[in-house]
Amino acid sequence: MKKIFVYSLAALMLIGCGSKEAETTEQQERVEPVEVTQLYTHQVERKITLSSNLEAYETVSVSPSLTGKIEHIYVEIGDRVRKGDSIVRMDQQQYLTAKLTLANLRVEKARIDSLLRYGSSTQQQRDQLELQLEQTKVNLQFLTTNTFNRAPITGVVTAKNYEDGELYSGQPIVVLAEVDRLKTLVAIPESYLPRIKKGMSLQMISDVYPDRVFPASVEVVYPTIDASTHTFQAKVVVQNKDGLLRPGMYVQTTIGVGADQVITAPYSTVLKLIGANNRYVFINNKGRAQRVEVEMGDRFGDDVEISAPQIRDGVELITKGESRLVDSVKIEIKAKH
Repeated sequence: MKKIFVYSLAALMLIGCGSKEAETTEQQERVEPVEVTQLYTHQVERKITLSSNLEAYETVSVSPSLTGKIEHIYVEIGDRVRKGDSIVRMDQQQYLTAKLTLANLRVEKARIDSLLRYGSSTQQQRDQLELQLEQTKVNLQFLTTNTFNRAPITGVVTAKNYEDGELYSGQPIVVLAEVDRLKTLVAIPESYLPRIKKGMSLQMISDVYPDRVFPASVEVVYPTIDASTHTFQAKVVVQNKDGLLRPGMYVQTTIGVGADQVITAPYSTVLKLIGANNRYVFINNKGRAQRVEVEMGDRFGDDVEISAPQIRDGVELITKGESRLVDSVKIEIKAKH
């Protein structure tokens, strides 16, 4: 009887201890206070921002097709010129010789025409003289153009490689650049090819003028894809009448590529797995935190596009207290937004 009593007492003590341990475990279960916001699909305007360097819309070298002495250069670096302005005058000897030759041939032609009427000359002589006359006209036109060089475009002188009296040896005498409008070539990911059209309006900014937006447009969409980068090029043109922008300047071009229906989340709620590039968020799953790996898309201000099978309309995203969470921990919702 004494042994039975001892066994019963021990059993009661074990049962009591088990109950207390279960009660203690339940009392010690971790509960994290959080705030949540409900996710929903909404429309966003997609934009991409690309970096590049500006170039003069057109650059032209003044390089005569004649060698010889440079008589006079009319411009200096930085001068603005209009199309047709005098730029360079070369040695005029060949030009003056051709001019005299043409005058003499015209006199000779008039004499031959007179003799031909009286039968003192032949048609063959006249034809030969006519040929000489036409050849001299062409030569004189060539010499005129290359002796008195004029600006082929309206622009700015960006280089001057000779001085008056020097011997021209083939290097451009001056270089002109059109800067009233500038261009840049941007490399665009191939996925946007169907959305980029000639004539599209764009926005361009420069770090030099952080508060200024320069309107630009797509002038040419190149038809091929670079196989190594999977990008294609577009020629973007920006008007520069006030001269604020300069060739060589670094700019960022923002291109609107259309509207899409997406789900976004505050960027700060998307966490990164240490030692990897995986991104994840926490959502409310029946009162417990559920960790969900997500794919990130475009950023829209403080928000970022996210996607995953579990991310859908109506899901509650944990937006405050998420840094303390682990998967399946119990949560207490303090506020909903």
